[in-house]
Amino acid sequence: MPGSPTNSRRKAFYDGNHYVVSDSVGYLMHQLVLSMRRQIAAGMAEHELTAAQWYPLWKLRRDGPGTAQELARDMEIDAGAMTRLIDRLVVKGHVQRARSSTDRRRLTLTLTPAGQAVADKVPSVLARVNNTYLRGFDRSEWDTLKSLLRRMLANGQGLTPTCAPAAPRKRK
Repeated sequence: MPGSPTNSRRKAFYDGNHYVVSDSVGYLMHQLVLSMRRQIAAGMAEHELTAAQWYPLWKLRRDGPGTAQELARDMEIDAGAMTRLIDRLVVKGHVQRARSSTDRRRLTLTLTPAGQAVADKVPSVLARVNNTYLRGFDRSEWDTLKSLLRRMLANGQGLTPTCAPAAPRKRK
């Protein structure tokens, strides 16, 4: 039936022949994330943390000791970049490395007391920024927004990229 929920859910919302980028959910979400990142970076700067530094501290605070490899995977950055980032956090006195007692090749990262103190401030910054962006929403709208975003995430789970990377050019 044309009006049934099943058919209406399958309707395509976008048409490639009449695509308006500024109406794209992906574009709007990307712009939102960029804006929120700028505000989070400003809030973290109050605690002398860069945009890259606060996440490893928060993750170690939330999940306990971990490795640079685990953090790199979570942040989707290469291991070398994470090692340099950890080096800066060690110099700042926020993180310490220790050899694992069970595997000498493994370095475990833990927060120092100073790192714990600054990591304890991260959730307040995140809450303040999120609350700013949710200004004017009521509880029902907030719950609906989270539900819709989770549904979009679920729709994308397991999808493979639709565009293959460009093949390398052959040199002449």
